Amino acid sequence: MGFAEKRGNYWRGRYKTAPGKHNTVVGDDGKAIHFATKGEAQRAAAEAENKYRRGDWRDPALGQETFGEYASRWYAAQDLAASTMQNYKRHIEEHLLPDFEDKALAGILRTDVELWEKKERAAYAATSVKTWRSTLHLIFEDAIDEGLLTSNPAVRRRGRGKRAGRSRDRGPEKVVTDALGILLTAERAALLSGRDDEFVAVILKGYTGMRWGEIVGLETEFIRREAVRVEWQLYELDTGELVRVPPKDDSYRTIDSPDWLSAMVFNHIARTKPTPCPCHGRTYVFRSQGAARTGGHQGAKLVDVARRAEVSPGTVSNVLNHPHRVQEATRARVEQAVADLGFVRGGHVPEHASHWRRNGFATWLFTPAVSGWYPKKSPQEARPVPILGEPWPGVPARGRGATNRADACWIPVAKGLTPHGLRHTHRTMMEDLGTEKVLMDERMGHIDGSVSARYAHVTPGMRKRLRAGLTEQWEAALDARLTMGPTSPVRALNELLRARSAARG
Repeated sequence: MGFAEKRGNYWRGRYKTAPGKHNTVVGDDGKAIHFATKGEAQRAAAEAENKYRRGDWRDPALGQETFGEYASRWYAAQDLAASTMQNYKRHIEEHLLPDFEDKALAGILRTDVELWEKKERAAYAATSVKTWRSTLHLIFEDAIDEGLLTSNPAVRRRGRGKRAGRSRDRGPEKVVTDALGILLTAERAALLSGRDDEFVAVILKGYTGMRWGEIVGLETEFIRREAVRVEWQLYELDTGELVRVPPKDDSYRTIDSPDWLSAMVFNHIARTKPTPCPCHGRTYVFRSQGAARTGGHQGAKLVDVARRAEVSPGTVSNVLNHPHRVQEATRARVEQAVADLGFVRGGHVPEHASHWRRNGFATWLFTPAVSGWYPKKSPQEARPVPILGEPWPGVPARGRGATNRADACWIPVAKGLTPHGLRHTHRTMMEDLGTEKVLMDERMGHIDGSVSARYAHVTPGMRKRLRAGLTEQWEAALDARLTMGPTSPVRALNELLRARSAARG
């Protein structure tokens, strides 16, 4: 408890901050307050001690550097992976500085942090706000280490606030699927892209639990006959650059692969014959389908010529291909625009990017595959994927009038499933097979810091049982798919269905 201390003709308040350490009650100027009576000094000391214990105490004697100044200095001192630096920068600039930038670092109280979190929770998901508060907590902890603070106002105390229990941080349920769901999603993604790459990638992700960046950054040299080695990932920065970095939390690992899965990946590599990408000089298992963000569309485009000549793109096309259809004056104006802009026919054809972009893959391939709907993109609203009914399960109709030409649309496989949801799916599949936790943690790249985990080790028998279990699930999914239809427009799957049908006799 705080106490009063007699000093000549006045009293001062003193309160405990640590064993053998006491502070004096001071005013806003940082100087000790002289109390006229013992009771006043005791009450002030008790109040100061209570504030200190709650984390609402501020020492005016400390420097008054603003949070914005310190956060800038703190960020510049970090030397972390590019992905982590990007995340910290986003947390600070978009969610912390708007509320705390101009406040003195030592003047931010616990109540300020609680009010900030309440405001953020009204606009964002609870899990996101929890992450941003963790960054704020880390910044304050480093400020304490530098002697700028004596307590952390972002520390979360237990047993306070609403009696909501775990529901406080409860987010939406993570959608998972099963082996058949993985297969159907992979088939649809390949139908949407018009190639086999997406089929193999979705199957590989669903049966290994690899993270998205690890799939995109999977190099051919790390494919083994009975395993996949996770050594690197490609992380997409906000600038669009894909950087080659170690896997998250340095989770280097070897993931056992059933024979059928290894064969699928090796056949894919043999079929696509990948070459080193221009951005990293590495040979990756998978390539992008979309156009490059940089490097394509170099020079003037046909639409640029049309805009300069004040005609339609169709008129420019006629001048280039059927000049006799265009009046002489218009043709001369277009030809002058071509000369002025240095337009070269064929020079505007976009080159393909070397790697998938997370948003492009998830938005235009994966989500339509699992939900059966294209997302909203102005001016178009969200709409079902129009498909031609034959061959089953339907080929997406393209171009103008696709909806009118379509015979049907897809029903959802697992609405709400995300690419990361396949990682949850893989863990769930292993749980269903009764896989030992030590092996599940190894495959997922997780670390169990418990004492019991130190005495648990993966055995060859565990690996063999898991490979057999995954193979059994895969074959059951193929059998179910055969029941739906004996063939597939996706070449890789069609070959698998034919082989499975022959094996069943």
